[in-house]
Amino acid sequence: MAEDLINNKDIYFPSYLGTNDKLITLLNRASQILCEWFSKADKNGPLPLDKSFKCIMPAEDGNSEEDLFSEIESLLKNSFNPVHPGSLAHLDPPPLIFSILGELIAAGLNNNLLAYELSPSVTLLEESLCKWFAQKIGFNDFSGGIAASGGTLSNLNALIAARNNAGLGTNPNSVLLVSEDAHSSFVKCIRIMGLDTNNLVRIKTDNQGRMDISDLRKSLDKCSIENKKIFAIVATLGTTIRGAVDPIKEISDICKQRNIWLHIDGSIGGIFAITSIQIEGLNNINQANSITINPQKIIGITKTSSLLLVSNMSTLKNTFNTGLPYISSNENIINRGEIGIQGSRPAEVIKLWLGLRFLGLNGIENILKSSIKRKDFFIKNINNNKFDIYSGPLHIVSFLPKKLEPKDSDAWTQTKVNELINNNFMLSRPKFKGKYFLRVVMGNYNTKESHIEELLKLLNS
Repeated sequence: MAEDLINNKDIYFPSYLGTNDKLITLLNRASQILCEWFSKADKNGPLPLDKSFKCIMPAEDGNSEEDLFSEIESLLKNSFNPVHPGSLAHLDPPPLIFSILGELIAAGLNNNLLAYELSPSVTLLEESLCKWFAQKIGFNDFSGGIAASGGTLSNLNALIAARNNAGLGTNPNSVLLVSEDAHSSFVKCIRIMGLDTNNLVRIKTDNQGRMDISDLRKSLDKCSIENKKIFAIVATLGTTIRGAVDPIKEISDICKQRNIWLHIDGSIGGIFAITSIQIEGLNNINQANSITINPQKIIGITKTSSLLLVSNMSTLKNTFNTGLPYISSNENIINRGEIGIQGSRPAEVIKLWLGLRFLGLNGIENILKSSIKRKDFFIKNINNNKFDIYSGPLHIVSFLPKKLEPKDSDAWTQTKVNELINNNFMLSRPKFKGKYFLRVVMGNYNTKESHIEELLKLLNS
């Protein structure tokens, strides 16, 4: 009966018999539609001007293939396109082609990183890849890590482990120290951990956007006087507004002196640490207890791809291990659902693995160097007499006309963003210290110097 229903309704699952011709046909058609969308990016621009997409919900009977492919085309036509060379607003580069293939393989496998028996090869792959990353950045043999669906979850995994390691699991006086330019997700992390904004201590930054060490020391002393229990200090390796890098060596020295967990939010800049590119502070990140790295933000690994690396894997095991009574266990292999917040997870690490294998270290370095080169070209050629420029050693630049009042920055940036999108350039307008800025992120490998020159003409005019 069930078999008849499947045949009658044309509901398809991969078959354990035959050639799966139907699946091959559907995949070929979907690939063709996707590639046509990529190919038309230059004509259509970064953002759709046509907002005609309608979200049609399931009906009593399933839709035909033609209906579904028509809706897929409509979905694509009304989506942000990271392949366009004018897509410069965010940390969302074009997808690496082998990472797209990895996404397909992961979906087809439908393995579950919860446990080894549900993902035998992928469990070993994730464990090995995290170990490789950890050792590339200078961690020892006890190190490792776990993948997560985004940097917020990786940071949250680290902070929960840090608090548990400090023995402060339910202590309402637990506090976390971050710079005032740290990512906004740390507010979310604090809330999830049952704390409030008073438990998040923000440290001032200097004129380069780096955590101020003097203010850090003052804040630590104040916390001690107020009997606040510090479970971690977060150093940022690439702030979202200007790509600043906190003084990691000085922060790590303080953490060692006071026995405080050092977490590095390297969501933006951490990937540079596996290359020979000289970025100030990178050679000290092996002093941390944990670090978040998001390969999705610059080398084009398809979303999501985030790693939490730890100097000692026992901290994750001690924090998250609860036992899985319904899962068979192997004494020599850790079930990955026992070392992080997430239980069931897809085999996302495949797209990272294939992407890295395809690029090699030289390819990764080429992508990263090109992003810095584009940033340098932009800063060199923008009108420095007209704009205040905010940047750091990475590939992010924020800017605003000189002497523009905070109340006028909103209107100016909004007008400029609209003007630029009409010319097929997409920049973002973050709010920073009371003002709106324009921000350009030079991580799009399709963006050439000719495109940047065109953008600069629009800005400098």
